[in-house]
Amino acid sequence: MKILVSGIPSNLRFSSAHVIPGHESCGFIHGHSYFVDVEIEGERAGEFEFVVDFKDVKGYAKAICDELDHRLLIPVYNNLIDFKDFDKDKDSIFNLKDKKSVYFKIDGKGYSLPSVDCVFLPLPYTSAEELSKFFAETLAKKLSETYDNLQSVSVCVNEGIGQGATYRKEL
Repeated sequence: MKILVSGIPSNLRFSSAHVIPGHESCGFIHGHSYFVDVEIEGERAGEFEFVVDFKDVKGYAKAICDELDHRLLIPVYNNLIDFKDFDKDKDSIFNLKDKKSVYFKIDGKGYSLPSVDCVFLPLPYTSAEELSKFFAETLAKKLSETYDNLQSVSVCVNEGIGQGATYRKEL
């Protein structure tokens, strides 16, 4: 059985800035008003024969949206971003989060930002494709802590109405 949670009416939304280093038009810092749709497949189970409780799906997805909302999304593992005092191969992303400010360069342009204004993601890009994978894997991990009847978690991250990317995580 399949359950769906539609992002707009469920308030699974966030507004963030991002950059796709090296891309002709998306290589500049710009923003989107995102919304997130979630689809979960699994067997009905438990006392009420739910696939999954909607409140759990919405709560976990909303927590991710809230973490990304009104921040600059930085793909830490992008080879075109050079961080000052941070080694991608040795240092933890948490080291960036703990700094007061973060300094980096993209295509020779230097940036200095308060770390609290950023979300450092373990991704190569902050494209809709990579964000949908991040959401699906994070939700799948969290839901699997409570539910053992799930087969897949699919998430569509929409950059606006009419354009988004979906990733399906098999469990």
